Amino acid sequence: MGRRRNDPSHQEEPVAAEPKPEILAAFQAAKGFMPVVEGLALYAAATEAAVLGLPLLEVGTYCGRSTILLADAARAAGMTALTVDHHRGSEEQQPGWEYHDPTVVDPEVGRMDTLPTFRRTLHAAGLEDHVVALVGRSPQVAAVWGGRLGLVFIDGGHTDEHANGDYEGWAPHVAEGGLLVIHDVFPDPAHGGQAPYRVYLRALASGAFTEISVTDSLRVLRRTGAGI
Repeated sequence: MGRRRNDPSHQEEPVAAEPKPEILAAFQAAKGFMPVVEGLALYAAATEAAVLGLPLLEVGTYCGRSTILLADAARAAGMTALTVDHHRGSEEQQPGWEYHDPTVVDPEVGRMDTLPTFRRTLHAAGLEDHVVALVGRSPQVAAVWGGRLGLVFIDGGHTDEHANGDYEGWAPHVAEGGLLVIHDVFPDPAHGGQAPYRVYLRALASGAFTEISVTDSLRVLRRTGAGI
């Protein structure tokens, strides 16, 4: 016979937080690349981190698909989500590359500009008042940021230079018990670029972070020690 629910020795697995249907629908409708299963894992991590009472920050905003999830989790906790992006597109989004989208090119200057689409995304989701957009290059913004963060989501440029810059700039701000989330972690080079994977390995090797979940290419780590 199985244990009864009132048996004190019985501990049920915690149920991960999930976004409301309208938030999930807004996420799916937004321009971007994150699959739903990874989005749900990100939302669960953001909801958990938000209880620390500190802002949630993502590096690499693009058009705001993942921002919707961070902003909704922040809103529920009375916090703010922060996004860092220069909105000119990463390397693989430039003309001639696989992820280039000509609809987000500013015809006047001839360069990508995802900021207007990002703002429309937040407006459609009703989340504009819960996000602060930091428009600039990640190392420059990190250099003038002085506060602690409950969560840092690294999803910016995928070269070693940019991935390491994001990690070195923002990981030091993750509070004790806070979460570091890294996207596009592919141990097999056949599945994707290796820079995020190398940053993930660096975080584990530092002794400052402990992995708590894996969902496809999304890794969630908790700060359990000092340093990076």
